[in-house]
Amino acid sequence: MKPFDTNSWYRKNQYEFFKNYQDPFFNITSNIEVTNLYNFCKKHQLSFSLACIYVAIKSANEIEEFKLRLHNGQVVLFDKVNIGSTVLNDDQTFSFVDFKIQPTLFDFDKNGKIVLEDHKYGIKKLQNVDQLGIIHCSIIPWISFTSFKHARNGDEDGLAIPKIVFGKLFNEQEIKKIPFSVEVNHSLVDGFHVGLLFSKMQDYINSL
Repeated sequence: MKPFDTNSWYRKNQYEFFKNYQDPFFNITSNIEVTNLYNFCKKHQLSFSLACIYVAIKSANEIEEFKLRLHNGQVVLFDKVNIGSTVLNDDQTFSFVDFKIQPTLFDFDKNGKIVLEDHKYGIKKLQNVDQLGIIHCSIIPWISFTSFKHARNGDEDGLAIPKIVFGKLFNEQEIKKIPFSVEVNHSLVDGFHVGLLFSKMQDYINSL
């Protein structure tokens, strides 16, 4: 984490405009075509859910705005960010686990399965994941939603941690798609950057 100079930032005006909003967050939801990702996971025996998470965090780490956070009222930049996701428990409640970004999808799948297995048996694996240099993720596999609103604590606008959500996989003719929601603080991120995230995710999926 290092200080980020907003005075020389090309978005200085946008940052100044939105930073004192009572609710500076905006949300965009759209579908991502995942046929190629789904087939790749089946072929290589990878977790499709973990693969979706990896595609998102890999792409987010390629966009500077998704690595910006607010700390004590100042903008800071992380070299890389990790991801924390909800996981469903046996009693239908949910818990949170953290996943570190990995060099490849195969590495992320291997590490992620270990984290999930440890969690299942109550093993608390300390990964030293910075709780500010993170993206919050949820997976709601029961609903192919078209919009989403997050529950938020009152101080979350002072952190500006992005939140993403994957929905239920569905077929549109022979194409597999999944709803994907992105919620960000508008003082740090614009619609252009969210669109760029969608584009990078789709490009990576198409390249598999």
